[in-house]
Amino acid sequence: MAAHRSGPLKQQNKAHKGGRHRGRGSAQRDGKGRLALKTLSKKVRKDLSKVDQRHRASQLRKQKKEAVLAEKRQLGSKDGPPHQVLVVPLHNRISLPEAFRLLQDRDTGTVHLNAWGSTHSFMLLCPRLKHRWFFTSARPGDLHTVLDMAKVADTILFLLDPLEGWDSTGDYCLSCLFAQGLPTYTLAVQGVSGLPLKKQTDVRKRLSKAVEKRFPDDKLLLLDTQQEAGMLLRQLANQKQRHLAFRDRHTYLFAHAADFVPSEENNLLGTLKISGYVRGQALNVNSLLHIIGHGDFQMKQIDAPMDPFPLNPRVIKFPKDPGMAMEICATDAVLDMEEDLKVLMKADPERQESLQTEVIPDPMDGEQTWPTEEELSEANDLLKETSKVVKKVPKGTSSYQAEWILDEDGESGGEGDEYDDVEREDFMEEESQDEGSEKEEEEECETVTIGESVHDDLYDEKVGEEAEGKMLEKYTQERLEEMFPDEVDTPRDVAARIRFQKYRGLKSFRTSPWDPKENLPQDYARIFQFQNFINTRRRIFKEIEEKEVEGAEVGWYVTLHVSEVPVSVVEHFKRGAPLIAFSLLPHEQKMSVLNMVVSRHPGNTEPVKAKEELIFHCGVRRFRASPLFSQHTAADKHKFQRFLTADLALVVTVYAPITFPPASVLLFKQNSNDLA
Repeated sequence: MAAHRSGPLKQQNKAHKGGRHRGRGSAQRDGKGRLALKTLSKKVRKDLSKVDQRHRASQLRKQKKEAVLAEKRQLGSKDGPPHQVLVVPLHNRISLPEAFRLLQDRDTGTVHLNAWGSTHSFMLLCPRLKHRWFFTSARPGDLHTVLDMAKVADTILFLLDPLEGWDSTGDYCLSCLFAQGLPTYTLAVQGVSGLPLKKQTDVRKRLSKAVEKRFPDDKLLLLDTQQEAGMLLRQLANQKQRHLAFRDRHTYLFAHAADFVPSEENNLLGTLKISGYVRGQALNVNSLLHIIGHGDFQMKQIDAPMDPFPLNPRVIKFPKDPGMAMEICATDAVLDMEEDLKVLMKADPERQESLQTEVIPDPMDGEQTWPTEEELSEANDLLKETSKVVKKVPKGTSSYQAEWILDEDGESGGEGDEYDDVEREDFMEEESQDEGSEKEEEEECETVTIGESVHDDLYDEKVGEEAEGKMLEKYTQERLEEMFPDEVDTPRDVAARIRFQKYRGLKSFRTSPWDPKENLPQDYARIFQFQNFINTRRRIFKEIEEKEVEGAEVGWYVTLHVSEVPVSVVEHFKRGAPLIAFSLLPHEQKMSVLNMVVSRHPGNTEPVKAKEELIFHCGVRRFRASPLFSQHTAADKHKFQRFLTADLALVVTVYAPITFPPASVLLFKQNSNDLA
């Protein structure tokens, strides 16, 4: 039988080449640990198993829990600063002395009383709970004091009325505190025990429902008996602390004592000695110190006296009677404080921050040198090439502005306008006469309206007719600005070509060029400018987190020697005003242009005009300034706003010391009765 033979169309497969290809293992063995450049540049990501992932997650949770517990244990302990509690009554029926009497329980611990004018405070030391509290108080009517003390308080204790919760003043105070940034807070109700037993449960339910709008999921505590006060103290000690971004990067100190030493040359200036506990960050003597409401100052040295409020006072046993013991309190330890006083740091003039706030402008800075012959010849050739264009422009117009002035044909070249000045003046006179007759009718109507409002029962007698007339004029201007935002009335006493000669016309608000450095005011030569603000801010914040600062640690009781301080600072402190100091970050003492985005509070209805003096609470500072308003858009040009609108967020521009964001901003208008 003949064997089978394949035909010419049989499929021919490739032979297997087993020796030319290597697996991953053989390639790694031959590489001997060498990796590609792409692999080295990327972060090696390890694929963990499910067991390892659970273990890693549990470790992270444990670390966060330990950090929170460590922060709790340090605050109010013997090694940390006292737990500072700000007590704010939100209703005029709240009895603040009664609340302090319940908290000052001698059975709970040792009480040290202090009274500075209207601001009452006391220190409560409780060795049984291993905690110490420092209680201060402020009335909602004194709004600036409440806001300043809330910047350094660890916890705010709000006292509520059982029937209404808070009144209108308390509601306004809460709005301001929420806008500034609220630290840890606790709600306590005073006066429930005075109600009938049948109504107490209903009152608490209604109050909890009313409070849910501002404080959702928060528990209401009672403050009517000593037992309830003890439960409140335990709640304050075990609460988780909330952080405020604008204060956590600074060192801050609430003054427990202050002394003024006048200088030999001038009795109005001298050295202010501020004693208190260091909070926030470690304090370096070479940094600048900002005292809220008074300005920036330099420090000479930092002393470390003995802590006047130790959690566990020293016990002296008499040899004759070993059973007798005596606790040394702060009032009895003044002599020991003088003996135990030691100097921590002294300022180094070479490393100390400067108090320079403005740049000294050089009048010759913008001058040019004498041009060379080559530059003169190039300029002559350029003039020959370009054709001259003669324009008739208003006096004081720059060449850049002249390019935007259009002629009759709608083009930006050729001769100037051929309007007859006499005809224009006649037109202005006729228009002013017509407007004058309309204004007379308006003034007659306004007179009738003011006459009727004088007899109104709700008329405020403190507001005079002149002030009311100015306010009515502001309301009218704000209404006209809202109705006609892109229109401006021509003045009656000045020709329009003179009044608007500094204005320019833009073909397109979006695409037309505008040099931001053209025709800048003279004050711009005195302010500081950043080459890259974001990089500078990032570098400073990174140094705060990583760099170890030499100086007073957090929790130490120190005395700061502040130089060149006016005597008015200590006089305010003796009258009862709180003395609060913040350390400044690098460059924060220098003046620049600040842009802040603000929204108008719905409860404020009075017109706020641009360039009107306002009170600013910006970060850790409080100052007065006259801001400008502009629209908050993403373009390179922003339209100026004459009034602070109620429905839109605007950008507020002001000359002020540099403040690194994030920081809260509050604007207040000064009224005639000294309330903002």
